[in-house]
Amino acid sequence: MKPILITGGSGQVGTELARHRWPDGWEAVALTRADLDLTDAAAIAAKVAERDWAAIISAGAYTAVDKAESDVVTAWQVNALAPAALAAAAKDKGIPIVHVSTDYVFPGDREGAWEVDDPVAPLGVYGASKLGGELAVRTSGARHAIVRTAWVVSAHGNNFVKTMLRVGADRPTLRVVADQHGSPTSAADLAAALAAIAVRLAEDESAPTGTYHFSNAGPTDWHGFAEEIFRQSAARGGPSPAVEPITTADYPTPARRPANSLLSHRAIERDYGIHPQPWQSALGDILDELLGAPQKENKA
Repeated sequence: MKPILITGGSGQVGTELARHRWPDGWEAVALTRADLDLTDAAAIAAKVAERDWAAIISAGAYTAVDKAESDVVTAWQVNALAPAALAAAAKDKGIPIVHVSTDYVFPGDREGAWEVDDPVAPLGVYGASKLGGELAVRTSGARHAIVRTAWVVSAHGNNFVKTMLRVGADRPTLRVVADQHGSPTSAADLAAALAAIAVRLAEDESAPTGTYHFSNAGPTDWHGFAEEIFRQSAARGGPSPAVEPITTADYPTPARRPANSLLSHRAIERDYGIHPQPWQSALGDILDELLGAPQKENKA
Protein backbone atom coordinates (compact mmCIF):
# COMPACT_ATOMS: atom_id res chain seq x y z
CA MET A 1 0.00 0.00 0.00
CA LYS A 2 1.03 3.61 -0.65
CA PRO A 3 -0.01 5.57 2.46
CA ILE A 4 -0.87 9.28 2.37
CA LEU A 5 -0.60 11.23 5.63
CA ILE A 6 -3.60 13.56 6.04
CA THR A 7 -3.89 16.15 8.78
CA GLY A 8 -7.23 17.55 9.92
CA GLY A 9 -8.84 14.12 9.90
CA SER A 10 -11.87 15.20 11.94
CA GLY A 11 -12.60 18.26 9.80
CA GLN A 12 -14.89 18.45 6.79
CA VAL A 13 -12.15 17.94 4.21
CA GLY A 14 -10.30 15.33 6.25
CA THR A 15 -13.52 13.36 6.73
CA GLU A 16 -14.15 13.38 3.00
CA LEU A 17 -10.55 12.43 2.23
CA ALA A 18 -10.99 9.40 4.47
CA ARG A 19 -14.27 8.52 2.72
CA HIS A 20 -12.89 9.12 -0.76
CA ARG A 21 -12.52 6.12 -3.08
CA TRP A 22 -8.77 6.06 -3.57
CA PRO A 23 -7.13 4.15 -6.41
CA ASP A 24 -6.19 0.54 -5.71
CA GLY A 25 -2.99 0.33 -3.71
CA TRP A 26 -3.42 3.69 -1.96
CA GLU A 27 -4.25 4.18 1.71
CA ALA A 28 -5.56 7.38 3.30
CA VAL A 29 -4.37 7.84 6.90
CA ALA A 30 -6.44 10.73 8.28
CA LEU A 31 -5.04 11.97 11.58
CA THR A 32 -7.16 13.87 14.12
CA ARG A 33 -5.98 16.22 16.88
CA ALA A 34 -5.82 13.21 19.19
CA ASP A 35 -3.42 11.51 16.75
CA LEU A 36 -1.21 14.52 16.06
CA ASP A 37 -0.86 17.87 17.84
CA LEU A 38 -0.35 20.46 15.12
CA THR A 39 1.14 22.89 17.63
CA ASP A 40 4.02 20.46 18.29
CA ALA A 41 6.67 20.64 15.56
CA ALA A 42 8.66 17.75 17.03
CA ALA A 43 5.59 15.51 17.02
CA ILE A 44 4.92 16.43 13.38
CA ALA A 45 8.47 15.53 12.38
CA ALA A 46 8.26 12.23 14.27
CA LYS A 47 4.94 11.32 12.63
CA VAL A 48 6.30 11.94 9.15
CA ALA A 49 9.42 9.92 9.97
CA GLU A 50 7.61 6.85 11.29
CA ARG A 51 6.36 5.51 7.91
CA ASP A 52 7.30 5.56 4.25
CA TRP A 53 4.56 7.98 3.26
CA ALA A 54 3.90 8.50 -0.43
CA ALA A 55 2.65 12.05 0.09
CA ILE A 56 1.23 14.47 2.65
CA ILE A 57 -2.08 16.34 2.46
CA SER A 58 -2.04 19.25 4.90
CA ALA A 59 -5.75 19.80 5.53
CA GLY A 60 -5.63 20.59 9.25
CA ALA A 61 -6.25 24.23 10.10
CA TYR A 62 -7.39 26.71 12.72
CA THR A 63 -10.63 27.82 11.04
CA ALA A 64 -12.34 29.83 13.80
CA VAL A 65 -12.02 33.07 11.83
CA ASP A 66 -13.42 35.40 14.50
CA LYS A 67 -11.72 33.67 17.44
CA ALA A 68 -8.38 33.95 15.65
CA GLU A 69 -8.47 37.72 16.15
CA SER A 70 -7.86 37.17 19.88
CA ASP A 71 -6.15 33.74 19.75
CA VAL A 72 -3.33 34.89 17.51
CA VAL A 73 -0.55 32.58 18.67
CA THR A 74 -2.56 29.36 18.28
CA ALA A 75 -3.82 30.42 14.86
CA TRP A 76 -0.25 30.99 13.69
CA GLN A 77 0.99 27.76 15.26
CA VAL A 78 -1.60 25.64 13.46
CA ASN A 79 -1.93 27.57 10.19
CA ALA A 80 1.69 28.60 9.59
CA LEU A 81 4.16 26.68 11.76
CA ALA A 82 2.50 23.26 11.34
CA PRO A 83 2.61 23.48 7.52
CA ALA A 84 6.22 24.65 7.86
CA ALA A 85 7.07 21.54 9.88
CA LEU A 86 5.16 19.25 7.51
CA ALA A 87 6.81 20.74 4.43
CA ALA A 88 10.28 20.54 5.98
CA ALA A 89 9.70 16.87 6.78
CA ALA A 90 8.37 16.26 3.28
CA LYS A 91 11.49 17.84 1.82
CA ASP A 92 13.72 15.65 4.00
CA LYS A 93 11.90 12.47 2.90
CA GLY A 94 11.65 13.49 -0.74
CA ILE A 95 7.85 13.27 -0.87
CA PRO A 96 5.31 15.83 -2.13
CA ILE A 97 2.94 17.87 0.02
CA VAL A 98 -0.50 19.21 -0.93
CA HIS A 99 -1.48 22.11 1.31
CA VAL A 100 -5.00 23.52 1.67
CA SER A 101 -5.25 27.32 1.90
CA THR A 102 -8.00 29.90 1.66
CA ASP A 103 -9.59 32.81 -0.19
CA TYR A 104 -8.91 34.88 2.95
CA VAL A 105 -5.39 35.57 1.70
CA PHE A 106 -7.02 38.06 -0.70
CA PRO A 107 -8.48 41.43 0.35
CA GLY A 108 -11.65 40.84 -1.66
CA ASP A 109 -11.66 44.43 -2.83
CA ARG A 110 -12.37 44.06 -6.54
CA GLU A 111 -14.73 42.34 -8.95
CA GLY A 112 -13.98 39.18 -10.89
CA ALA A 113 -12.41 35.88 -9.92
CA TRP A 114 -9.02 35.96 -8.18
CA GLU A 115 -6.19 34.37 -10.15
CA VAL A 116 -3.53 32.32 -8.39
CA ASP A 117 -0.87 34.99 -8.93
CA ASP A 118 -2.95 38.01 -7.92
CA PRO A 119 -1.52 40.12 -5.07
CA VAL A 120 -2.42 38.90 -1.58
CA ALA A 121 -3.38 41.18 1.32
CA PRO A 122 -5.18 39.41 4.19
CA LEU A 123 -7.72 41.40 6.21
CA GLY A 124 -7.20 39.61 9.54
CA VAL A 125 -5.31 37.06 11.60
CA TYR A 126 -6.85 33.98 10.00
CA GLY A 127 -5.95 35.02 6.47
CA ALA A 128 -2.50 36.22 7.53
CA SER A 129 -1.72 32.95 9.32
CA LYS A 130 -2.88 30.92 6.32
CA LEU A 131 -0.70 33.04 4.07
CA GLY A 132 2.17 32.27 6.44
CA GLY A 133 1.50 28.58 5.87
CA GLU A 134 1.55 29.10 2.12
CA LEU A 135 4.89 30.89 2.29
CA ALA A 136 6.35 28.15 4.49
CA VAL A 137 5.34 25.42 2.05
CA ARG A 138 6.34 27.45 -1.00
CA THR A 139 9.86 28.12 0.30
CA SER A 140 10.46 24.70 1.90
CA GLY A 141 12.06 23.10 -1.12
CA ALA A 142 9.45 20.30 -1.07
CA ARG A 143 7.55 19.48 -4.25
CA HIS A 144 4.17 20.96 -3.49
CA ALA A 145 0.74 22.07 -4.56
CA ILE A 146 -1.06 24.78 -2.60
CA VAL A 147 -4.82 24.63 -3.14
CA ARG A 148 -6.86 27.64 -2.04
CA THR A 149 -10.56 27.11 -1.45
CA ALA A 150 -13.58 28.97 -0.03
CA TRP A 151 -16.98 28.50 1.60
CA VAL A 152 -16.49 24.80 2.40
CA VAL A 153 -19.67 22.85 3.18
CA SER A 154 -20.60 19.20 3.65
CA ALA A 155 -22.92 16.85 5.49
CA HIS A 156 -20.40 16.79 8.37
CA GLY A 157 -19.22 19.17 11.07
CA ASN A 158 -20.25 22.81 11.33
CA ASN A 159 -20.92 24.73 8.14
CA PHE A 160 -23.34 27.12 6.46
CA VAL A 161 -25.62 24.46 4.97
CA LYS A 162 -26.16 22.67 8.27
CA THR A 163 -26.61 25.95 10.14
CA MET A 164 -29.24 27.15 7.67
CA LEU A 165 -31.18 23.88 7.93
CA ARG A 166 -31.04 23.93 11.74
CA VAL A 167 -32.05 27.57 12.14
CA GLY A 168 -34.52 27.41 9.26
CA ALA A 169 -36.41 24.62 10.98
CA ASP A 170 -37.25 26.98 13.88
CA ARG A 171 -37.77 30.37 12.23
CA PRO A 172 -40.16 31.53 9.48
CA THR A 173 -37.72 34.16 8.22
CA LEU A 174 -33.93 34.41 8.18
CA ARG A 175 -31.72 37.42 7.46
CA VAL A 176 -28.57 36.62 5.48
CA VAL A 177 -25.72 38.79 4.17
CA ALA A 178 -26.06 39.57 0.46
CA ASP A 179 -22.95 41.67 -0.26
CA GLN A 180 -20.24 39.00 0.16
CA HIS A 181 -19.70 37.11 -3.08
CA GLY A 182 -18.08 33.76 -3.77
CA SER A 183 -18.63 30.12 -4.71
CA PRO A 184 -19.51 27.36 -2.25
CA THR A 185 -17.21 24.34 -2.14
CA SER A 186 -18.30 20.77 -1.49
CA ALA A 187 -15.77 19.18 0.86
CA ALA A 188 -16.24 15.91 -1.05
CA ASP A 189 -15.43 17.58 -4.38
CA LEU A 190 -12.42 19.33 -2.86
CA ALA A 191 -11.22 16.03 -1.37
CA ALA A 192 -11.43 14.37 -4.78
CA ALA A 193 -9.34 17.18 -6.29
CA LEU A 194 -6.74 17.00 -3.49
CA ALA A 195 -6.52 13.22 -3.84
CA ALA A 196 -6.03 13.43 -7.60
CA ILE A 197 -3.25 16.00 -7.20
CA ALA A 198 -1.53 14.07 -4.39
CA VAL A 199 -1.53 10.79 -6.32
CA ARG A 200 -0.19 12.41 -9.46
CA LEU A 201 2.56 14.24 -7.56
CA ALA A 202 3.54 11.00 -5.84
CA GLU A 203 3.59 8.98 -9.05
CA ASP A 204 5.09 11.54 -11.43
CA GLU A 205 8.07 13.66 -10.43
CA SER A 206 7.40 15.91 -13.44
CA ALA A 207 3.81 16.67 -12.36
CA PRO A 208 2.97 20.38 -12.15
CA THR A 209 3.60 22.16 -8.86
CA GLY A 210 2.59 25.57 -7.55
CA THR A 211 -0.58 27.31 -6.42
CA TYR A 212 -4.13 26.42 -7.47
CA HIS A 213 -7.72 27.36 -6.69
CA PHE A 214 -10.64 25.00 -6.18
CA SER A 215 -14.26 25.77 -5.43
CA ASN A 216 -17.43 24.66 -7.10
CA ALA A 217 -18.37 26.52 -10.26
CA GLY A 218 -20.57 29.59 -10.46
CA PRO A 219 -20.91 32.80 -8.44
CA THR A 220 -23.41 33.62 -5.70
CA ASP A 221 -23.62 35.44 -2.36
CA TRP A 222 -24.55 34.12 1.07
CA HIS A 223 -28.17 35.23 0.63
CA GLY A 224 -28.43 33.51 -2.75
CA PHE A 225 -26.77 30.43 -1.32
CA ALA A 226 -29.32 30.31 1.51
CA GLU A 227 -32.21 30.70 -0.93
CA GLU A 228 -30.95 27.76 -2.99
CA ILE A 229 -30.45 25.66 0.14
CA PHE A 230 -34.07 26.16 1.10
CA ARG A 231 -35.36 25.71 -2.45
CA GLN A 232 -33.68 22.31 -2.62
CA SER A 233 -34.59 21.57 0.99
CA ALA A 234 -38.28 22.12 0.26
CA ALA A 235 -38.09 19.58 -2.58
CA ARG A 236 -36.86 17.07 -0.03
CA GLY A 237 -39.50 17.86 2.60
CA GLY A 238 -37.10 19.97 4.66
CA PRO A 239 -37.38 23.52 6.02
CA SER A 240 -38.04 26.40 3.61
CA PRO A 241 -38.23 29.74 5.48
CA ALA A 242 -38.16 33.12 3.75
CA VAL A 243 -34.70 34.68 3.40
CA GLU A 244 -34.23 38.45 3.63
CA PRO A 245 -31.04 40.14 2.37
CA ILE A 246 -28.90 42.25 4.72
CA THR A 247 -25.52 43.95 4.40
CA THR A 248 -22.23 43.09 6.06
CA ALA A 249 -22.66 46.22 8.17
CA ASP A 250 -25.92 44.78 9.50
CA TYR A 251 -24.07 41.72 10.83
CA PRO A 252 -20.75 42.88 12.34
CA THR A 253 -18.12 40.29 13.24
CA PRO A 254 -14.70 40.53 14.95
CA ALA A 255 -12.92 39.55 11.73
CA ARG A 256 -13.44 41.30 8.41
CA ARG A 257 -14.62 39.07 5.56
CA PRO A 258 -13.54 39.50 1.93
CA ALA A 259 -16.37 41.06 -0.08
CA ASN A 260 -15.31 39.02 -3.11
CA SER A 261 -14.09 35.45 -2.64
CA LEU A 262 -14.54 34.23 -6.22
CA LEU A 263 -11.62 32.00 -7.22
CA SER A 264 -10.47 31.37 -10.78
CA HIS A 265 -10.14 27.69 -11.73
CA ARG A 266 -7.95 28.39 -14.75
CA ALA A 267 -4.74 26.94 -13.28
CA ILE A 268 -6.19 23.71 -11.88
CA GLU A 269 -8.10 23.06 -15.10
CA ARG A 270 -4.97 23.66 -17.19
CA ASP A 271 -2.49 21.62 -15.12
CA TYR A 272 -4.67 18.85 -13.68
CA GLY A 273 -7.75 18.71 -15.90
CA ILE A 274 -9.97 19.27 -12.86
CA HIS A 275 -13.26 20.97 -13.80
CA PRO A 276 -15.47 21.66 -10.75
CA GLN A 277 -19.18 20.96 -11.03
CA PRO A 278 -21.70 23.78 -10.45
CA TRP A 279 -22.21 24.60 -6.78
CA GLN A 280 -25.96 23.99 -7.07
CA SER A 281 -25.47 20.35 -8.04
CA ALA A 282 -22.77 19.91 -5.39
CA LEU A 283 -25.25 21.28 -2.84
CA GLY A 284 -27.78 18.72 -4.05
CA ASP A 285 -25.34 15.91 -3.27
CA ILE A 286 -24.95 17.23 0.28
CA LEU A 287 -28.69 17.62 0.81
CA ASP A 288 -29.27 14.11 -0.52
CA GLU A 289 -27.10 12.88 2.35
CA LEU A 290 -28.71 15.12 4.96
CA LEU A 291 -32.37 15.03 3.88
CA GLY A 292 -32.68 12.28 1.29
CA ALA A 293 -33.39 12.50 -2.41
CA PRO A 294 -35.98 15.01 -3.70
CA GLN A 295 -39.54 13.86 -3.32
CA LYS A 296 -41.38 13.02 -6.53
CA GLU A 297 -44.57 14.92 -7.24
CA ASN A 298 -47.74 12.87 -7.36
CA LYS A 299 -49.26 12.97 -10.84
CA ALA A 300 -53.00 12.79 -11.23
